[in-house]
Amino acid sequence: MDWKYLFTSFEGRIGRQSFWMAILVLIAVSIVIAVLDAILGTRTEGGIGILGALFSIIAIYPSLALYAKRWHDRGKSGWWSLIILIPIIGGLWILVELGFLQG
Repeated sequence: MDWKYLFTSFEGRIGRQSFWMAILVLIAVSIVIAVLDAILGTRTEGGIGILGALFSIIAIYPSLALYAKRWHDRGKSGWWSLIILIPIIGGLWILVELGFLQG
């Protein structure tokens, strides 16, 4: 699996297995960063730490690259990723459409 292509390119298609593997990598990295925030004491009272906030901002690009490739596999434009901006329904739509339906 070409991780650079997976996280940086907005072109091409990926299947469900590659999509979930990449999502699991992002989740694992965010867990490690949350633990580092707790160990270093950089966590605020709101719960998210400085490192976690930085990772969240940085992770937007690879997430959008994954979504775009998965939308392409579903036969739609990568711009469908903007549906995430609709509260509750947008997140569920992306989960079902990109995570569970065949390309």
